[in-house]
Amino acid sequence: MPMNTCKRELRRLYRQRRSQALRDNPNLQAGVAQQVLGAIRARHALSSLQGYIGLYWPLPGEVDLTVLRPCLVEELRLTLALPAADGQGHLSYHPWGTEPLIDDGCGIPAPLNQPPLTADQLDLLLVPALAVDRDGVRLGYGGGYYDRLRAQPLWCEVPALVVLPDACISPERLPRDPWDRPFDGWASERGVCKVEE
Repeated sequence: MPMNTCKRELRRLYRQRRSQALRDNPNLQAGVAQQVLGAIRARHALSSLQGYIGLYWPLPGEVDLTVLRPCLVEELRLTLALPAADGQGHLSYHPWGTEPLIDDGCGIPAPLNQPPLTADQLDLLLVPALAVDRDGVRLGYGGGYYDRLRAQPLWCEVPALVVLPDACISPERLPRDPWDRPFDGWASERGVCKVEE
């Protein structure tokens, strides 16, 4: 089976798994968000978060981490960033302050009124996905935005975790393209797991 067909089928499968998991557990999103918050608190306690934390604006079905903003900003005094897609395959991160968000090239709210950040300004990326395997290979929606960004030498060095329900962690290896960069781990309602080297 060609890789594009295989990925298309896997996307369909994991969308269904995610939907079912959300139906089965109304507290799933809150559980994942709390695990992410715990991981951020632990890193913050070690003073390893000096730069921006890259969140994302959730699409339907994705875990909503924007609910963590008050705690991250007001309590922990962290700075946040959101990605902006240009609709042509490029992704950039911008500081997320109090200004109104503007739809990016894909129609997703983003702080486009702020200048783009460089990789060295971010300490952690939290990225949505349909699935991830135990090697950290992520299955996204097929646009390649995060893949292209993380293929750049400096961006691939920014610690990055996939955020998703446990039902979307693949026990089998996911198809991998040459440009795919494995993530450092993932966060689910069961906790944060790092990819074993």
